[in-house]
Amino acid sequence: MPFPNIDPVIFELGPLALRWYSLAYIVGLMAGWKYIAHLNRTARLWPAGAPAKPDDMDDILLWLTLGVILGGRLGYVLFYNTSYYLANPGDALAVWQGGMSFHGGALGVIVAVILFARRRGIAVLSLGDMVAIVTPLGLLLGRLANFINSELWGRVTDVPWAVVFPNGGPLPRHPSQLYEAALEGLLLLVILNLLAWKGNALSRPGLLTGIFLVGYGLSRAFVELFREPDAHLGFLFELITMGQVLSLPMIGAGLGFIYWSSRQANQPR
Repeated sequence: MPFPNIDPVIFELGPLALRWYSLAYIVGLMAGWKYIAHLNRTARLWPAGAPAKPDDMDDILLWLTLGVILGGRLGYVLFYNTSYYLANPGDALAVWQGGMSFHGGALGVIVAVILFARRRGIAVLSLGDMVAIVTPLGLLLGRLANFINSELWGRVTDVPWAVVFPNGGPLPRHPSQLYEAALEGLLLLVILNLLAWKGNALSRPGLLTGIFLVGYGLSRAFVELFREPDAHLGFLFELITMGQVLSLPMIGAGLGFIYWSSRQANQPR
């Protein structure tokens, strides 16, 4: 399959440039923010009452943005290129040079949700569930942008849909970015929304957070079987990738949330 000739830069205006990757972040955060506000004000989703006031939802965008950017960058520095940034600490905040970690971004968002919820008197797990519902949209857009940027491509393969990436050498490779977009993004987005709107899942705080963590962890661990490991890391213990290692605690935490939610639902009232 030929690589689509899409310029990573949408347009340039003097020294400023808008890239598809930047647009993915902007649209994902803005759309996610609006959708969280919509979920919060939809009364039928909350039998016991909405967890937050409408004004609270107006202010959460900044917190989530800081969580994504600071957590994502710090996660990349700590998990993926520690030795380089120890030698070049001044580059740690140079986000324009690239390098973001979803696992770090997830931790950043978790911290932001906890701090914001406590500051506003909102149930932490209910707010976390709403954030979990919208997060796959950002993942979907981000992975599509990775594909356009010809980065994070897969391993060499002979499958009919393999792609020869411009900077991936002459051999065809798995379009692993598209696999991630489909599993971490589209599939999780559909599942979580069906559970929220049809399965009354928001009445069981923590359940959707747990399902997201398990779903993402399993999807990422699976796609890592087709994704080329980072060149400077390779395989850990000659067996697994850093992405798979970081996904294991996510799966464990997700199972814990699901178990706790189930126990709470079975408590006598």
